[in-house]
Amino acid sequence: MATYAIGDIQGCYDEFRLLLSKINFNPTHDRLWLAGDLVNRGPKSLEVLNYAYDHQDVMDIVLGNHDLHLLAVYYTEAKLPKKDDLNRILKADNCKTLMKWLRRQNLAVYDKSHDFLMTHAGVPPEWDLNLTLACAYELEEVLSAKDTAKDFFQHMYGNKPSHWDKKLKGIDRLRFITNALTRMRFCHQHGALDFKSKSTPGKQDKGLSPWYELSNIGQETRVVFGHWAALEGKANAKNIYAIDTGCVWGNKLTALRLEDQKRFHVKALRRWA
Repeated sequence: MATYAIGDIQGCYDEFRLLLSKINFNPTHDRLWLAGDLVNRGPKSLEVLNYAYDHQDVMDIVLGNHDLHLLAVYYTEAKLPKKDDLNRILKADNCKTLMKWLRRQNLAVYDKSHDFLMTHAGVPPEWDLNLTLACAYELEEVLSAKDTAKDFFQHMYGNKPSHWDKKLKGIDRLRFITNALTRMRFCHQHGALDFKSKSTPGKQDKGLSPWYELSNIGQETRVVFGHWAALEGKANAKNIYAIDTGCVWGNKLTALRLEDQKRFHVKALRRWA
């Protein structure tokens, strides 16, 4: 029995199936952790969702920013460009079922036996393990009910507030939680989130650091996260494991076996974005 955490699939269904074959994934005794961004930019987002839905009993999934975008489009009835692959999901016969299931996925997953925490983007500097799980649960509760989810998606987008304050309330609090768990890369020295720089560490603007260099979360538990393809799977911090290796950009798709932290890769079949 093994548990594998897989980085951002982003519609790269064929590469996903090749990776499952490479790790000899067996749903009768293995488990998958998917680190978010199941959809968007790649060619087969619907197929990825269908596979995850059909195997939900052996999966733990956290939502990424692209997954939340899909949900926001669906629940606000927004229009997408005709060539957007997400339209295949929105037109699918089982779309309603998939969207109800997707919005009920986690924002953070913690397994004490493996001593691993998974979020899509990481953990903001001011948060410890307990606060991360508590804040994730707050947002999960909002998304779990259709009416509160629809209201949230009407106000989800935006970069403010950029700094955590335990006194935050309402949509400001929910938006910070969303951005911290699904969009964060660099932070200012005082902890505020930055959304401009997406570069590799060392090329960012002055005064910015990768979130994991400002966080103490690695002293509590190990963290696995996706979202940041420019890291190429390398986070220079103890107990921090980056697994978005840019498959949709023509690089590779990565799985991390939690039991021994061994990595497995398959190359992208082509550049999709």
